Parts: sequence; C-alpha cells; structure tokens
Amino acid sequence: MQFAVRTLAPDMSIASMLVDALDEADARRQVEARGLYVSAIEPARAPGLGRRRGARLPLVLFSQELLALLTAGLGIVEGLEALLEKEAAPATRGVLERLLAGLREGKRFSGVLAMQPDQFPPLYVGIVRAAEGTSDLPRALERYIDYQQRIDTVRAKIVSASIYPLILLGVGGGVSLFLMSYVVPRFAEVYQGAGRELPLMSRLMLDWGQFASSHTAALLLGVAGVAGGIAWGVRRALRRGGVARLLARLPGIGERARIYELSRLYLTLGMLSEGGITIVAAIDTVQGMVSPLVAAGLRAARAAIESGRPLSDAFEANGLTTPISLRMLRVGERTGEMGPMLSRSAAFYDGEIGRWIDRFTRTFEPLLMAAIGLVVGAIVVLLYMPIFDLAGDMS
Repeated sequence: MQFAVRTLAPDMSIASMLVDALDEADARRQVEARGLYVSAIEPARAPGLGRRRGARLPLVLFSQELLALLTAGLGIVEGLEALLEKEAAPATRGVLERLLAGLREGKRFSGVLAMQPDQFPPLYVGIVRAAEGTSDLPRALERYIDYQQRIDTVRAKIVSASIYPLILLGVGGGVSLFLMSYVVPRFAEVYQGAGRELPLMSRLMLDWGQFASSHTAALLLGVAGVAGGIAWGVRRALRRGGVARLLARLPGIGERARIYELSRLYLTLGMLSEGGITIVAAIDTVQGMVSPLVAAGLRAARAAIESGRPLSDAFEANGLTTPISLRMLRVGERTGEMGPMLSRSAAFYDGEIGRWIDRFTRTFEPLLMAAIGLVVGAIVVLLYMPIFDLAGDMS
C-alpha cells in the first residue's frame, strides 16, 4: 500500500514522497529511518479516484484457490506466491503482497489477515485463527466456502424472487405516470370546451390533468423531493436497524424475516463452533453481523451462558429460538455436537424459507399484475367515458 508523506529535513526543507508500506506506522518508520521528520501522512490515491474505497478481494474465490493449492501440498507462503504470480489486478496483487510481507516477517496468517480489515472480515480472521491452533487451515477454508455458498444461495433466491415484481412495478408505475402526466392533460384540453356534463370520476381526473399541465415544474420538484426524502429515510433506517423492526411488524413477512435472521445466526455460530471456537467467543464474533434487536438478545444470552445456564435456555429466554430449533439445540447439548446441530438447524430453516419464497412469488406476482392492470384500465376507461356518452347520444 502506498502512502503520501510530507517530510521535514534537518535543514528545514519540506518535501513530499510516496512510500510503499504495510500500514501507516510502517511508512512512518521507513521515513524516520532516513533521518526525516514526518509532518503529515495519508494513504495515496490514484488520480481521479478521489476518496473511493479500494476494490474488494473476491474472498470466496481467493479461499477456493488457496484451498486447492494447500490441498495439492503447497505451504501457505508458496500458495500465496502462486496466486500472486497469476494475478493481474493491481488491487488484488497489493493485498497478496501485504499478506506475503507479513508472513515473511514471521507473523501468523491470522495476524496479517487482521491487518487488512477492509478485505478480511472478523469472521474470516476468527476461523483462520482457530485453524492455526489445530493446524487444519484447509478444513477451515472448506467450512467458510460452504458457509458463504449457503448464504449466497438463499440470498440469490430472495433477489431473483424480487426482480420480476420490481420490473412489474416499474413498468406499471411508468405507464400510469405517463398517462396521468401527459395523456390526461391533453384530454382535459379537448373536453374543456365541450360544454357537456362529465361523470364525477372523469371530471376529477381531468381536473387533475389541467392542474398537472399548468404546474408541471412544481410537481416535478415535489416528486423529486419526496423521492429524496424516502431515500434518506431508508438509508437512516438501515443504519439504525429500523428496517428490521418494520419487517418484524408486518403480518406474515415478519416471522419469515425473523427465521431468516436466526438461520444466518445459527449457520455462523455452527461454523465457528465446528472450527474449534468456544460458543462465547463465537457470539462475540457475530455481534456486528446481526440486527440491533438480535444483538441485544445475544448480549443477554452471552451473560446467561457465562453464569452457567445452558445455551438452549439462554437463547429461549432471549427470543433467539423457535420450537424446532430449541429441540435441536437441546439434542446438541445432550450429544455434545452443538456445532453440527446449529448448522442443521440453519439448513432446516433455509429449506423452509426457500419453499415460502416459491409460494409467495407464485401468489404475489399474479395479484400484482392484476392490480397494475386494474389501475391502468381504470385510467383509460375514465378518459373514454365522455366519448362513450357522446356516442350514445348520437345513436
């Protein structure tokens, strides 16, 4: 990683330089070793990039490639060197170079991973640190790859189930907006001088058309302001966990959203537990990965576990179980296989969530299409009702 350093020499001359270093402290040490005083230091930015964050390392692909090399008999340093040789992306090469530099200095692999928190999350660092205690890094990488693929599978189902309804809403909303903002004002101008009594709904819609035609700029500004306010509110709710609380209150969806979050929680805890991490340490690791409501329950459950209560009782008392998962946790406590049992609980609920998504999309999509058709059809019928009335009089 490069750092832009502003230096002060003993003769009081000021200069700027670029330094390749592992971190800011390393860059400062290199500059001071030259007999210079550091007056300012910051990460160097490529021209035109501003303050954008660097590219993220494809973590699953990196893990898969490293696992293949380790399984083939290469050491961790040899594996990283092989990955570096075939890598062309500058950002990824920089990550690999920093990993190799740390290992050659004698640091542990988990330690050099933790030095790049923007690339390697605490969960990844934790399973590698646990694997170092058992000298079984390939197995830890396998667990992480399987964990991430299971999460991606459920996430892909949710995204794919959302795409078609969103397209329908976009197209239907666009057609309705076009009719109300362009077609209706034109019809209003035609009917304005007809001197005929219009049906109430047609009259209201045509009055809207006249208003929209004469206040177009103000309406556009109003729509933009409302859209901006909604976007700001959604971002604020995401930061504060408000979306999770809102979903929890929706009938039908709230319980599914809770099960989805519990499934992710069980899967993560199960992977960490199978990797040799104690359940208390695993709870600490996942604190930042869950919603504020679940995080509060985890903190209370952690305190109960430390006081000697079983995991199943602590989770039940803090709303972190369902009837089925509670039974499975108690079986895990009796057999001493809590990690695998947590993973099985997550797999059970992943299957239930997948089936619910399929049922929901098969029901919701036709209803959405019917609703959009009714809205567009109602607008068209109300526009043509005066014409039908005139045709009836002529006949």
